[in-house]
Amino acid sequence: MFCTGFLLSPSATRKPNTLFLPENKNQLAAISPTIPQCWAILENPLTNSIYCKEDCIFQSKSVAIPARIIIFASAPMTREETLRFRDQLVAWFRIHQRRLPWRQTKDPYAIWVSEVMLQQTQVKTVLPFYQRFMQKFPDIQHLARADLQEVLKVWERMGYYGRARNLHKAARIVVEEMDGKIPEDYLQFRLLPGVGDYIGAAVFSLAFDKPHPVLDGNVKRVISRLFLIESPMTTSSSTRYLKERASQLLDRSRPGVFNQAMMELGATTCQPRKPICSECPVSLFCQSCQTGRQHEIPVTMSAKAVPTYHLATGVVYRDNHLLITRRNTRGLLGGLWEFPGGKVKKGETAEQACLRELREEVNLSVEILGRITQVKHAYTHFRIVMDVFRCRYGSGEVVLRGPVDYRWITTEEIDQFPFPGANHKFIPLLLNQGTNE
Repeated sequence: MFCTGFLLSPSATRKPNTLFLPENKNQLAAISPTIPQCWAILENPLTNSIYCKEDCIFQSKSVAIPARIIIFASAPMTREETLRFRDQLVAWFRIHQRRLPWRQTKDPYAIWVSEVMLQQTQVKTVLPFYQRFMQKFPDIQHLARADLQEVLKVWERMGYYGRARNLHKAARIVVEEMDGKIPEDYLQFRLLPGVGDYIGAAVFSLAFDKPHPVLDGNVKRVISRLFLIESPMTTSSSTRYLKERASQLLDRSRPGVFNQAMMELGATTCQPRKPICSECPVSLFCQSCQTGRQHEIPVTMSAKAVPTYHLATGVVYRDNHLLITRRNTRGLLGGLWEFPGGKVKKGETAEQACLRELREEVNLSVEILGRITQVKHAYTHFRIVMDVFRCRYGSGEVVLRGPVDYRWITTEEIDQFPFPGANHKFIPLLLNQGTNE
């Protein structure tokens, strides 16, 4: 099928990331009959995705008309190529796969736990957390019966605590409303808290051998390179296209093994910055490798500047005890305990901010005895610089404005509570100093 395309840009461009294709060729011809029909494409009307077959020079045109976004990629594999691709990938995986504990079971609960952890965290980091979690909560009944604080403590320092809260909430729903049985109906499973497309597809393909393609970061990168996709992976149009390609590649006779093989290939061989094409079992199918462009793909969008916030935190001592507060379960670091404090406002010193925050947040007047340390910590979308002060209680009774709970504890009790990573960077100093004022 031949169509005319044009760019809404100031100059002619070769193979840009997006091309605007009019809904009606006659409409474009009426506007500008001089634009050549120079580009061969294939179109899938079911997903409204379009991909190119050939390189072209496009003439720019500043005309605003109804349009769809085009995805630059090579044509899909033939049926014969797809069958060979599946066989070669699975054969490689059976020999070279890492021996991971969640791969030694078909228990949907164990697989579910592993996939929730792996959603934002690398395998080497997940392994000890997974083992501790499964020892503490060996089945969904144990997890459902546990207090959220127990779950957060086991999860502590792995980050992205919303995963733990949602998993705990989902476990209670399964036990209380589904007789303790993880649903084998995909749509019903997807309704549970924290279960999105990726978790649903991973659990159902790995545990139940259901033909659902997974699409995590590793698989997106593999597919982007296979088909030389020149649009950023994170756009909605690219995601729809990647899902389409993943579905066509999926080996429906062995979906669990195939999905694991795709993820393993991305994690160990088709790496983000240094793909090891010489060890890839499917490099002959990879358009990026065959054209020497594997280091250019996937295309990345310009990273936004990451803001840094200045915080002041007070470690308040009273009668050999320290004050800690618990965050609301909703939002960043929900449910964790911390030492009270907050942002330094413009024109304030860190000491002034510490005194103000303690008055506003917990209704206490304190005396600052000195600065304990300054810690730096990075979150996904921002960084913090935190000045930590040793404070002596002066007056007032705790009234919470923001936190939902508080405790006066000794240093020996600190390890009973789950704290954020930034607090863990100065807690060892508190343990060395003890609770004497």
